Amino acid sequence: MNIIRPVLLGFVINPIAGMGGSVALKGTDGDAYGIARSKGAVPLARGRALRALARLDKSVRFITASGEMGSGALSDLGLDHQVVWETSEESAAEDTRQACRRFMEEEAALIVFCGGDGTARDVLDAVGDRTPVLGIPSGVKMHSAVFANTPEEAGDAVMGFVNEEASTRLAEVMDVDEDAFRKGELRARLYGYMRVPDIGGIQPSKGAVFGTSDEEQKEAIADFIVENMEPGVLYVLGPGTTTKAVADRMKQPKTLLGVDVYLDGKAVLSDASEADLLSFLKDRRIEVIVTPIGRQGFIFGRGNQQLSPKLVSTVGVENVLVIATPTKLAETPFLRSDSGDAVLDRRLCGFRKVLIGYDQYRMVRCG
Repeated sequence: MNIIRPVLLGFVINPIAGMGGSVALKGTDGDAYGIARSKGAVPLARGRALRALARLDKSVRFITASGEMGSGALSDLGLDHQVVWETSEESAAEDTRQACRRFMEEEAALIVFCGGDGTARDVLDAVGDRTPVLGIPSGVKMHSAVFANTPEEAGDAVMGFVNEEASTRLAEVMDVDEDAFRKGELRARLYGYMRVPDIGGIQPSKGAVFGTSDEEQKEAIADFIVENMEPGVLYVLGPGTTTKAVADRMKQPKTLLGVDVYLDGKAVLSDASEADLLSFLKDRRIEVIVTPIGRQGFIFGRGNQQLSPKLVSTVGVENVLVIATPTKLAETPFLRSDSGDAVLDRRLCGFRKVLIGYDQYRMVRCG
């Protein structure tokens, strides 16, 4: 096993990563950033980067990009750093690529980046598999296997690497077509591989489960939910094919990758943003139905940021129903939450009841 002892770490933030989530844009690639800002979306990446950096020893040295793309967050925590790339006035993907090229020229032993799949692709363009990387999760869609499960686990993984506790392995960089994504079509592709620390806390790539038996399981779950829906209760369905089966059972439309609301068997709110939901759900009886991302196990914080900590806390965790087929759970042995609110994530820890069939449940560990 070849152990690498890092002496210098590269660090870069995509400041706009994840902004599209709460306003139901499914990402912030291309023109979506301007749309997200116009809808009132606020930056998230710096806060998530700070959560990871706070776990690091003050002795860790960084090279970074200027301002919001790195040095600002490092300065906030008093971490030793040197700016090696001055960013443009409006940060762009090319800034990420150029910063990473500079990190390699300076022989950084590990490049830490904060963003989503689009950012991972930018890092891949510059780095390939030549220098180890680690992603702090901050995007809307994180299908790639180069991200830690949470910002805190990213910080712990960095320290494990610094302390010579990990070798490296190749991990997939995946991304989806955002335009198709917003239309409810999932078109994911493998863009390449990067090297990551071979250490706990890093998520697997998103897996898909296919087969007739799995479809039958979804139908059984949907039958049970619809047959037991109560009049006057608002049912909020998160993204996914399992939740879509519930809408199909009602013969109602469902945005495959959005959040939709139903009342008395009818769709009343489609592809809703966080603000839409908070306004519409006020003073009503509510049940939120979510399904975990296959293999990764996230029930909040991956692709459903519209279901924000404020919303979930308002609804109450006791009114959150997790559904998953046995086939999916076979590849997803435990659940996770990375909602952005550490208190809420802790409340969700422990064993949670998951509906896996017609009036059939399984206790699954979350945390």
